[in-house]
Amino acid sequence: MNDMQKISNSEWRDKLTPEQYHVTREHGTERAFSHAYNVEKRAGVYHCVCCDVPLFTSDTKYDSGSGWPSFFQPVSEDAIKEIDDRSHFMRRTEIRCANCDAHLGHVFPDGPAPTGLRYCTNGLALNFIPDE
Repeated sequence: MNDMQKISNSEWRDKLTPEQYHVTREHGTERAFSHAYNVEKRAGVYHCVCCDVPLFTSDTKYDSGSGWPSFFQPVSEDAIKEIDDRSHFMRRTEIRCANCDAHLGHVFPDGPAPTGLRYCTNGLALNFIPDE
């Protein structure tokens, strides 16, 4: 366990907005088509809103039509960890920030080439840093 994973719920509440806290620390989901990052087109890097670690690049972002920012691969293999999610009477694969354990969304096997994966993320879990 690293230092980011030792932060208390109280400290996370102080750092994040109530909506960000709900999504990242309570495994919530924002409404589809509600976040500006769903339609963001600029070049840049998407970071974890909790710990600022880079997670995805704009080069891997695509319009999945799902209503959430979608990517076909993370910035590196060790940026994201996958957790078996059996909530809501479904079996899915949850994705979390490997550095701070923030809930990001889910990964599905229906994405484009070259990976065939769709990392479906909550915009509230991300912080976009545009290229200069």
